[in-house]
Formats: sequence, C-alpha cells, structure tokens
Amino acid sequence: MPEEFSPADLSRIIEMAWEDRTPFEAIEDLYGLREKDVIRVMRRELKAASFRLWRKRVSGRDTKHRELRPAGITRGYCPTQYKHR
Repeated sequence: MPEEFSPADLSRIIEMAWEDRTPFEAIEDLYGLREKDVIRVMRRELKAASFRLWRKRVSGRDTKHRELRPAGITRGYCPTQYKHR
C-alpha cells in the first residue's frame, strides 16, 4: 500500500470513502488502494468514534461495491453533489 499521499490526496481519499455512491473500486482506480487499504487509511486518519461510525455506515452498503450495485447506477456520485461556482 502506498503510504505517502499529499494532504490533498489524503483528504480526497477520505471524502470518497465517506461518499455513499463512490465504490471502493473507484478509489483503487485513482489511488491504488484496495478496500482493505482504504480501511487502514481511515482507521489511521479518523478519530476512533468517527472510524466506527464510518465502518457501520459502509458495511454491507451495495453502492460501495460495483459488483453489488443495482444495474441502473453507473456513476460514482449524484449530479448535484459537486456544485459549480
């Protein structure tokens, strides 16, 4: 697992991990981190209570794994998620 990420990349990895519709595979494609590596990063970077909340939130969530996603979901985020200025 690559251990060194810029603060901006680390922030984006954490943001993607929290997003409901961003699958772990998208994080792997962009940053080379498998699901277990993302879990390790989250455990290291989050406070213990935040990490437990995150694990509870993503455990069993279909949208966090491409294989388990419903057939109609092809994107990683909601079109209104990123606001344009």
